[in-house]
Amino acid sequence: MAKDMESFQSQEEKRRKRMKLAAYIGAFAVFQVIVILVFALVVMKVKTPKFRIGNGIEIQSLTAGTQSSPSFDMSFTAPIRIKNTNFGPYKYDATTVNFTYGGVQVGQVTVPKSKANFKSTKKVDVTVSVNSNALTSTSGLGSELNSGMLTLNSQGRMNGKLVA
Repeated sequence: MAKDMESFQSQEEKRRKRMKLAAYIGAFAVFQVIVILVFALVVMKVKTPKFRIGNGIEIQSLTAGTQSSPSFDMSFTAPIRIKNTNFGPYKYDATTVNFTYGGVQVGQVTVPKSKANFKSTKKVDVTVSVNSNALTSTSGLGSELNSGMLTLNSQGRMNGKLVA
């Protein structure tokens, strides 16, 4: 009878040790899941790449008429910059950038499909042609051309995805 009691106590101790070990393993697994979630949500957070026309526009040709009907016809090279701050490459589709003067589209250019590597800036130089043919009203254009400044706005929407 004493031998049975000792055997029962030894089995009970082994069972308790196994339960303790299982509890430690479970706690460690929960801790690892929390660490991975924090890392994924904070460090690996997907950020929208920045898509801009950079400084250093080079005018290739410019014809400006400031007489009775002000007009312009211009060609220039625009440096497009795609800044990818993510921890993975960003593949983007071909993108159209529209150039406007006074809310009227005066030109457009296509940025070719490509890839910006992780944590880097992709530089693409595109040649843009703009002219005032589409303008119905040229009020203010003559004074801008006489001052030597022509205000153009640009707008484009880039679509793409991060590649793992």
